[in-house]
Amino acid sequence: MIRIKEKEFNELSEYIHRNLGIKLGKEKKTLLIGRLQNVLLQKNLRSFSEYYDYLRNEKTGEAVATLVEKITTNHTFFMREAEHFAYFRDVVLPYLADTVKSKDLRIWSAGCSTGEEAYTLAMIMQDYFGFDSSWDKTILATDISGKVLEIARKGEYYNRDLGNLPVQWRVNYFKRLNPEKSVIVDTIKNQVLFRSFNLMNPTFPFKKKFHVIFCRNVMIYFDAPTKDGLVNRFYDVMEDGGYLFIGHSESLNREKVKFKYIMPAIYRKE
Repeated sequence: MIRIKEKEFNELSEYIHRNLGIKLGKEKKTLLIGRLQNVLLQKNLRSFSEYYDYLRNEKTGEAVATLVEKITTNHTFFMREAEHFAYFRDVVLPYLADTVKSKDLRIWSAGCSTGEEAYTLAMIMQDYFGFDSSWDKTILATDISGKVLEIARKGEYYNRDLGNLPVQWRVNYFKRLNPEKSVIVDTIKNQVLFRSFNLMNPTFPFKKKFHVIFCRNVMIYFDAPTKDGLVNRFYDVMEDGGYLFIGHSESLNREKVKFKYIMPAIYRKE
């Protein structure tokens, strides 16, 4: 096993914090060594100093993408924190339907992982608006990991993971591929636009502002200044009256961010 020196760990953890927003404490040293061992061996790198140089100098983005996949946990599932989806359906959508005169809804699933959250939002909106073609309800779904985005775009999920979805969704919005898997139907799949995006970008290059942003269970990896900065960038790209959903295990410092607290893990721009 290739060991990591104190200086190497400090350099690497600072790079991860600066570029990915993830803060790794000293207690994560063993985890980092374990998850990166195969990368070093596959690349014929003899030390973490060589890996650090490779990471900084590799220009295709492959090195950073692999690092992201190794150090993050993309655990998600359909209807995770279901009360958020109920609030989106019962409060947010009626509000937007009444106030967005352009009928152009802009929803962002930030840190979308393998797509369950974005597709759930699309199914809720399909139920709400039906086949009213006057509404543009495309969802932007972003993640820094190319691996999870590839899974999300396919829209294939194990049937055992669909059991907590409403029966009408399983019937109307999924097509059975085989006894093990089903795939999201094109009606729903075409409403979600998956893109690679790093939330640590200092500016967000969006031409129009969002009405709703879901960024749940992403900021658990971030330290307070990183989280505050990200949330304030969300604020800047959100329409007045828009809603921000974060994970229930996360919280915002209300003295550092501009959003108004509505209820646990739900905030609003007023």
